[in-house]
Amino acid sequence: MGPLEKVRQFVGSYPNADILRCFQVDYTDQIPFNGGIFPSGLVEVQRRQDIFGNVTVTNQYNFGIYYVFEKAPGDDTGATANADWVMDFQEWVQAQSVMGSAPLFGDVPRKEKIIAQNGVLYAAEDEGTAMYMVQLSVQFVKEFKTTDPWFI
Repeated sequence: MGPLEKVRQFVGSYPNADILRCFQVDYTDQIPFNGGIFPSGLVEVQRRQDIFGNVTVTNQYNFGIYYVFEKAPGDDTGATANADWVMDFQEWVQAQSVMGSAPLFGDVPRKEKIIAQNGVLYAAEDEGTAMYMVQLSVQFVKEFKTTDPWFI
């Protein structure tokens, strides 16, 4: 299973994700209770090489997670419920990462972490919907062992 599908399944396992009718890749519309995951690729954070030529790389995947909920203009109750959902999701991601219940991406599980941060109201429409966005990042370590006979 690739990293996008791992993250998609992980997000879908959030206990309150059942309110989403649809969760798509690279798309969401203005119909309430839909969501989308927008991958922005891999970032190499750090690269180290030991004296034997083995390389350890710290990588990070970044995703934008978007949710469309009902929110009438001036509706404080609906806005509060939506913001609570976003913050609860972020706390859930943190707990899953700390407890080792999040999916693994690299070679060193104890150095992996998934972070959901910067949950924000992204856009609000007069028609009674609002889009919220959470930045999700997955940081992991990959190890590459040398095959160069000079080091053996």
